[in-house]
Amino acid sequence: MLLIESDSVLARRRYHRQKLVLVWSAMRHFAADLRQDGWTVDYCEATSFAAALSDWIAVHGISALHLMEPAERPFRQAIERLNLPIPLHWHRSNAFLWSREDFADWARPYRQLRMELFYRESRRRFGVLMEPAAEPAGSKPLGGQWNYDQANRKPPPKGLAGPAPLSFEPDAITHAVIAKVERLHEDLEIRGESGLPGRSEPFGWAVTRPQALAVLEHFIATRLDGFGPYQDAMVQGQPTLWHALLSPYLNLGLLGPLEVIRRLEQAGLERGSPLASLEGVIRQILGWREYTHGLYWWFGPDYPRRNHFGADRPLPTWLEHLGGSGMACMDTVLAELAATGYVHHIQRLMVLANYGLIAGLDPQALTDWFHRQFIDGYDWVMQTNVIGMGLFADGGLLASKPYAASGSYINRMSTYCKGCRYDVKRRSGPQACPFNALYWDFLARHQDSLARNPRMALMIRQLEKVPAEELVDIRTTARTVLG
Repeated sequence: MLLIESDSVLARRRYHRQKLVLVWSAMRHFAADLRQDGWTVDYCEATSFAAALSDWIAVHGISALHLMEPAERPFRQAIERLNLPIPLHWHRSNAFLWSREDFADWARPYRQLRMELFYRESRRRFGVLMEPAAEPAGSKPLGGQWNYDQANRKPPPKGLAGPAPLSFEPDAITHAVIAKVERLHEDLEIRGESGLPGRSEPFGWAVTRPQALAVLEHFIATRLDGFGPYQDAMVQGQPTLWHALLSPYLNLGLLGPLEVIRRLEQAGLERGSPLASLEGVIRQILGWREYTHGLYWWFGPDYPRRNHFGADRPLPTWLEHLGGSGMACMDTVLAELAATGYVHHIQRLMVLANYGLIAGLDPQALTDWFHRQFIDGYDWVMQTNVIGMGLFADGGLLASKPYAASGSYINRMSTYCKGCRYDVKRRSGPQACPFNALYWDFLARHQDSLARNPRMALMIRQLEKVPAEELVDIRTTARTVLG
């Protein structure tokens, strides 16, 4: 077995320090586990992935290379561009339940691919949360309802607090990786280049399979029952609430998707967990995760370049610095991201990506930013989630409407607005919430194209009711916000 820990990844992207520590520490622990199980393991720390692989093949006289199919195109393309003098054998990935071929067979008959249809088919295919006595067998969802999303969107009441997440003290292996990441950061700064974002300590993520399994069991014991109702809530000082925190381990392969789903289903039904909570977390894994990975391959290699609204504004400096926007919601989310490399899905969609959408930020630059900053971020994750869901840059291939929202949504679903320097009730002027001015400016900029989307009809009618003089003031405020 060969594992290559290469610094060359930083030449393309400056990854969050917590992400580098997680991936490299998990690799080193995996190598130790393999050796203990009797495998011969070569673990290579290198400055060039390509050189390390080529040298290893030559030194050991390797006659064939076996690789698991990667989740994304760039890695496979990089391997194939090396033109290695030996055959490559690609093996199907065990990180996903749907193969690309199976997903393509499902998708082919549809004019529009919607996650709900895919999710229902996944439930049937794998027999998850289905009525055992239904006729024909496996045809009806448990409880008579496929989706409990409407029950899982409650705003946070005063004093809402979730259980503390499970974290782990770094061992000697992880401490060594932290030291390496800090050296790389300092070397970049000494050369006058931008360093690595975020902080590497404190670090509490799981880096072994037993630890990842412990996170799963901790979620079941302390978080599963409360996951549903407030999964969309955003609370100051409560960065994780009841979220599972399993995505980094699923994406690394420390956990398998079906084992997680089966364990959640078994434990949830045994303990009588609310069906809305149990279905909600399973939908994220069996539905959304499988769906977005399938779409990544189905949409093809041109998908990352899509830019439906022609957005081209460069990213603000405060986004790269992970703070300093002046908006309480944004700076709270960015501070949490800087600390751990993680914020939950509504913070990503309705604060970070929402801002990018209504401010007209360059979709490719923002997608790359998400990829670099998030501990669970990879090509296949971020292209569909940011370009498709967050920015509507694909023109509706994934989502049925742009998820644009003003400050009123953030005020309703979070505790961020209290004490903010901006007034969430104002739409124009220096005290106006930037999300308000940018939201109405976005609707006005793209009124013609948005009016053709039935799901945007209500918003466009509201725009048409704004007095002309006030709209001028709003759009002037938006220009000021954007500098």
